[in-house]
Amino acid sequence: MNWITNFVRPKIKALADMAGKKDVPDNLWQKCPGCSAMLHHQELQKHLHVCHHCGHHLRMDVMDRLAMLFDGGAYQLAELPKPAYDPLKFKDRKKYVDRLKDAQSTTGRKDAVAVAQGKIGGRTAVIAALDFSFMGGSMGAAVGDGLVAGSRLAVTLGAPFIVIPASGGARMQEGMLSLMQMPRSVIAVEQVKEARLPYIVILTDPTTGGVSASFAMLGDIQIAEPGAQIGFAGRRVIQETIRASLPDGFQTAEYLRDHGMVDLVVPRGELAAKLASLIGLLMDGGAAKPVSRRGKTNGSTALPVKTPREDEAGA
Repeated sequence: MNWITNFVRPKIKALADMAGKKDVPDNLWQKCPGCSAMLHHQELQKHLHVCHHCGHHLRMDVMDRLAMLFDGGAYQLAELPKPAYDPLKFKDRKKYVDRLKDAQSTTGRKDAVAVAQGKIGGRTAVIAALDFSFMGGSMGAAVGDGLVAGSRLAVTLGAPFIVIPASGGARMQEGMLSLMQMPRSVIAVEQVKEARLPYIVILTDPTTGGVSASFAMLGDIQIAEPGAQIGFAGRRVIQETIRASLPDGFQTAEYLRDHGMVDLVVPRGELAAKLASLIGLLMDGGAAKPVSRRGKTNGSTALPVKTPREDEAGA
């Protein structure tokens, strides 16, 4: 036994490491929340993170989503303002600054929003997408910065602005500063609409709280993925407040479509084609030309010269 334990096992482990064990994903299988089927990670990638057994739409990485929507998977990420870390010196069971560092390390992103530009159906478009894996996609000042920067980029390019929320709501660690992003994001949306450019929202699972109470429900066209949970407060909270049972399917994409809150429920595999069709119809109807501003676009940092924080400081 000593020979097996001390010699054979270490040799096998060393050979496995040499064969590239570190390149193997930590989790090769994922359980479908809809039908409990075990899905291989290659199958998930192939089917755009949609269960091929029951059609349940699992949550999707932001970069994969952008690649899915832009023509040929080609896009340029916009360089966003550096977020203000821990403005309130907040601490609960853990320091807020430590939570941010953990989320940044896990996701490789500065905060919960990514802004990108590229072509959809051959037309330039700007997308701002929230990352639920970054602190539940919660909306703090950095997300507000991203939405403002994305709206300004869309106006500058004369392009439609598409927002993809996936969030539990406002970020409690930033207190009132996070709630201020609600009217701030609404102003960003109004800038796009004043320029007579399309503002399209793709609601994903989940879209709740202060995000659903602000920019997420203001789209010229509201699209949702099948089965997405969309609402403000949770089902249990509502039932306890009104002391009544809620109907089946309450707060799902299909329920909201049937009650006039959502225009379309589109399967993930059809989203790119649907967006291209809608943008073509809206832009061919006569949209505003790109607004002339000081500054220029340059590669992946295609933003106006002034950042949102600089404009507010000078106001």
